[in-house]
Amino acid sequence: MHALIDRRNAATRGAVAVDLGLYAGCTAFAAFTAVGSEFYGFRIWGWFATAAYGFALLHATWLLLSGTRANRGSGPLARLRSRWTPIAVIGIVGMLAPLAVLVVRRLTGRDWLNTPGSWSAQPEVWVIERAAKLLFTTGTPYTDIAALGRAAVVNDYTPYGPAMALFGLPRALFGDSPLTDARLVFALTAVLTVVGALRLLGWPHRAFAIPVRAAQLAVIFPLTAYTWAVAGPDLAIVGLIVLGIALAARDHAGWAALVLAIVLSAKLTALPAVVVVAVLVAARLGARGLGRFGAVHLLACAVLNIPVLLVAPRAYLDHVFLFPAGLAEVVSPAASPLPGHLLASAGSIGRVLGYVVLALAALAIAAWLLRRPPRTAADTALRCAIALATATLLVPATRFGYLVYPTVLLGAALCFSVAERTARPEDHTGDDHPVPVDRP
Repeated sequence: MHALIDRRNAATRGAVAVDLGLYAGCTAFAAFTAVGSEFYGFRIWGWFATAAYGFALLHATWLLLSGTRANRGSGPLARLRSRWTPIAVIGIVGMLAPLAVLVVRRLTGRDWLNTPGSWSAQPEVWVIERAAKLLFTTGTPYTDIAALGRAAVVNDYTPYGPAMALFGLPRALFGDSPLTDARLVFALTAVLTVVGALRLLGWPHRAFAIPVRAAQLAVIFPLTAYTWAVAGPDLAIVGLIVLGIALAARDHAGWAALVLAIVLSAKLTALPAVVVVAVLVAARLGARGLGRFGAVHLLACAVLNIPVLLVAPRAYLDHVFLFPAGLAEVVSPAASPLPGHLLASAGSIGRVLGYVVLALAALAIAAWLLRRPPRTAADTALRCAIALATATLLVPATRFGYLVYPTVLLGAALCFSVAERTARPEDHTGDDHPVPVDRP
């Protein structure tokens, strides 16, 4: 018994030591952002986040210095000692507070100005809201670049599929106000989809707890936290991917196909995740299930895309395909110095080499999927994380911020793994054992 307690204490100390390193890095990143970012919204987030991550760093230090125990008891002190305490503080101080400040401050009307130091929201927020207004007035969410009567600029383009305009509907219907900010729609979508995915896997009706490490990766990691405050569309999309994975893992192939059709019709870069989920459906339900998934997915994609394509085919092509590919009148600003971009910047040979490396990576992942197809939500989330991380690192036009997809999906994979190990008796033959709340 004492040996078991010693092992648990050692595991807890190890987990808290990792927390300490994680929060130290997060604090440094937030502080650097607060003083060094050119964007007003990022700086505001950075100041709030520095305080929140700083508290988490002090909390982890206190736990290590005061000693950690596997058996924590109950009461206020036990709750304060919980590794969930800094996560709650970061969620409130480092995410909700800067979002509220920036949403209200946006009423000063700095959108569309060429002054990043005054932006309370990143351009993707305004662009998506404009797309919704255009959809109502013209039948297409895309600006006619040829009819501008001037040279096009980056923010004239909407590099998303038509479904992304749905997130701007409140602003288009009810006008400008803090409550119609698209970031609130993105945040609400992310929360509801993740909660829906967890409920599909049994939470909270059986005794599995969300692992602390999963929350750190998926929720309060800087990639998620600053995206939540200053932009948000990627969080809504990755939330829908997580929901699609859970639906497919519960053998709801048609619903999974519908959700992922919305995902793909909003952001084409999510295609690797759709392919991985399709392999999951085939592994679990066979050719008939895959056929149903494919039919629903294609039909939903057609409904979401063809009407817009018919209204303005040239605008659709310009915005959805040519601009992200770097073939439009204006070059995409997505140019973080990741391997794919660095290769593409090395001239024609480098660009060709970059596409060769990307193709080889895609073939390797495809072979892995076919040889060992995923059969659980956890495995599928892990494969999606790897596929999307590979795409982010190797495509020519990319941003560091897109790494939020693999980060969130890794957190989802950890959470799904715990959920599937503690499945309800009616789902599996094993017993339903509680999982410690502060598990690593």
